[in-house]
Amino acid sequence: MFAQASRYADRYFTILTGAGQADRPRLGLAVSRKAAPRAVDRNRIKRLIRERFRHWQADLPQVDVVVMVRPVARHTENAILSAALDRLWQRVSRSCEPS
Repeated sequence: MFAQASRYADRYFTILTGAGQADRPRLGLAVSRKAAPRAVDRNRIKRLIRERFRHWQADLPQVDVVVMVRPVARHTENAILSAALDRLWQRVSRSCEPS
């Protein structure tokens, strides 16, 4: 996944996408202890990513997605992280459209 992936990034997240084997988009999460040392912070960020993925899932093609979190996301409010994820999902959706 990491070698052949398309990469979309901003200040808070990096999203890697690759060709999917399933009939729907699939999500993988990489929230390290370096990015969020406390479990409560890691879980909050993962819940938020899953929520935004479910919202955008119908607009995404058959891709496998891995979301990696940067350390600055730990101190950022949920509304800002949601907006950042929405912008990234929109970029992923647009780039995967057939031309």
